[in-house]
Amino acid sequence: MTLLSSILLGAVQGITEFLPVSSSGHLAIAEHLLGMSGASDIPEFFDVLLHLGTLVAVFAAYWEDIRSMVVEFFLGIRDLKRHTFRTPLPPARRMILLIIVGTLPLFAVLPVKDLVAGLGDNMYFVAGALLVTGCLLFASDRVKKGRKTEKNATMRDVLLVGLGQAVATCPGISRSGTTITAGCFVGFERKFAVRYSFLMSIPAILGANILSLKDAIETVVWAEVPVYLVGVAVSAVVGYACIRMLKMIAEKGRFGSFAYYCWIVGILTLVLTVIQK
Repeated sequence: MTLLSSILLGAVQGITEFLPVSSSGHLAIAEHLLGMSGASDIPEFFDVLLHLGTLVAVFAAYWEDIRSMVVEFFLGIRDLKRHTFRTPLPPARRMILLIIVGTLPLFAVLPVKDLVAGLGDNMYFVAGALLVTGCLLFASDRVKKGRKTEKNATMRDVLLVGLGQAVATCPGISRSGTTITAGCFVGFERKFAVRYSFLMSIPAILGANILSLKDAIETVVWAEVPVYLVGVAVSAVVGYACIRMLKMIAEKGRFGSFAYYCWIVGILTLVLTVIQK
């Protein structure tokens, strides 16, 4: 792993993890262009660290929400011990429940996670998935603006968004793009759809990294760790900037502009793959 490769992959991860254009698809394409053959060449420990870097960006961008949820989590435990129940639930406490329910569909992916991850080595699949992501984003701008937030979103709403997140484990399908689009379809306010999507990424990213951490540590080349950390820093800084950018875009409600980018990258990937064959 060279310093340039680390910086490039860190920037790709930071940009594409939060902008609705698929981080897994772009990392697969970047690895292909750099002459890496997916997980066989890119260090697994580095991949874990990159995702933790983008997690730092989420904590920095949504610290007030996260702090409120942590406080409400412990207050909720206290209320359970006292057998007291607040109605309606405080928004931060209800958000915890919405995130837990929205994360449940990911457990259905666990039995086939290796098969799903292996799809990243198939550039035809990645190209097609990017085209699908573009279609989802294009459709999101044509949905009537919703008004639901954590105060009135239903368990059914977040389960549907969670199903979108489970589908987005496929390389080339944008996690943020799919969950934001699903949120728009079930009637979320656009700014809330973005906020919920990013907050819901916390258990998803942590869970995925915990599952792969043991194998990743066993294969780490400790001499390359300083190079890895440079990529992690890049992914965190770039990721934070992209979250801020998407917040501004959400206020205008124009997610579909990313659709054209996904279509272009998908078509180019398909064409280049055919030429290389």
